[in-house]
Amino acid sequence: MKNMRTKFISVLLLASIGWFSDAVSAQAIPVTIEKNADGEWQLMRNGEPYYIKGVGGKEHLDVAIEIGANSFRTWSPDDADEVLALAEELDLTVMMGLWVGHERHGFDYNNEAKVQAQLEYFTSVVEKYKDHPNILLWGIGNEVDLFYSNTKVWDAIEDIAAMVKRLDPNHPTTTVTAGLDSREVKLIMEKAPSIDIYGINTYGDIGIVKDTIRAAGWKGPYIISEWGPTGHWEVAKTMWGAPVEQSSSEKAVSYRNRYKDYIASDKEMCIGSYVFLWGQKQETTSTWYGMFSNEGYSSEAINVLEELWTGKIPDNRAPGIEKVMLNGMVKGDSILLTADHMYEAEVFINDPDGDDMKYIWEVVKESQDIKAGGDAETRPPSVKGLGVKKKGNTVKFRAPVDEGPYRLFFFAYDGNEHYAYTNIPFYVMPASDDDQEGRPVTFKKRSL
Repeated sequence: MKNMRTKFISVLLLASIGWFSDAVSAQAIPVTIEKNADGEWQLMRNGEPYYIKGVGGKEHLDVAIEIGANSFRTWSPDDADEVLALAEELDLTVMMGLWVGHERHGFDYNNEAKVQAQLEYFTSVVEKYKDHPNILLWGIGNEVDLFYSNTKVWDAIEDIAAMVKRLDPNHPTTTVTAGLDSREVKLIMEKAPSIDIYGINTYGDIGIVKDTIRAAGWKGPYIISEWGPTGHWEVAKTMWGAPVEQSSSEKAVSYRNRYKDYIASDKEMCIGSYVFLWGQKQETTSTWYGMFSNEGYSSEAINVLEELWTGKIPDNRAPGIEKVMLNGMVKGDSILLTADHMYEAEVFINDPDGDDMKYIWEVVKESQDIKAGGDAETRPPSVKGLGVKKKGNTVKFRAPVDEGPYRLFFFAYDGNEHYAYTNIPFYVMPASDDDQEGRPVTFKKRSL
């Protein structure tokens, strides 16, 4: 698989990390921000325009190269030796993240000793890596504004940015906010003037960025530092509060439209983006943000990026999801099933290449480990012993015996390292004497 090739490259490079740590390349490639003749902001690398076609994450970088990416983003300098060695080998640039402490994680910006220690640590990081030829930007903080109250964090951001500019005149600074709020823009302009480029993590609200950042008074360039599907906080919910996730095909449409309409279209101020997530993780569900499966198979959105970034349609494309139904109802309906009764689900799928397909169905408990800001979550277990019977694109299964919220996941694999997926939330109600045939019962309002 493609991700195995990346892991193999990483293993080879790790063998030389001892040498690399002591001999970081001393030849920086200068990166500047300038306005062209049309008054448009441009990132310049070694004197040439450099539009960021970036991925957020450090896995599957061989695939990133294949589809036209030129940069990847990290969130902290952890494993920086390995990351930069890989970037140099693959000729990719790096937005090197400096993970600034979050108030919501307990960092106290009234504690001057801790703030100073953080600055000193980042000073050592910048001194060590500032001349590496594959550094593109310094990402100073990621979503430090999420659930915070102490605006002294922006003073700390300024101190770090000013340090970077003093030690490293070759690479611009950026800081990243959770979405875009005019008040945050003004605070950064006031308290952190050493920030060169505004970074925005945005999903369903990406359409407001162009007007909002101008209305707030920002005059410099910006990047969309994370973007992708509609966020789990932005979608419709079932009666019991389960967010309704887009299928892999619905997400592919979102990636296409958001890139064309809201990223590439703002030639005056937007100098590129980092798509999210270039990998896989559990966040609300196991499929919500990752563009790859856990095994490393790529989804339809990656085909979209290749077309957008290279102008070429891939030779073999991922399958697509048209619709999924459970007990005659569609995703987004509040589907109520009766415990320990049989039900049928059906998915409608297309593959543009006519590949032979492998289908997998899985019932999973609704996650109760929902965090914020991308913090690590635990994947809920699959439910076993449901008497699953698969036939083509349909499945019959027995509803779990325990009352509560679940999801039925569907995965389709085309045999060419591509996959498609969707899931449909449902709620199991306890069986009653009046309901012996498995008909859905009336859902009563309850606190979940």
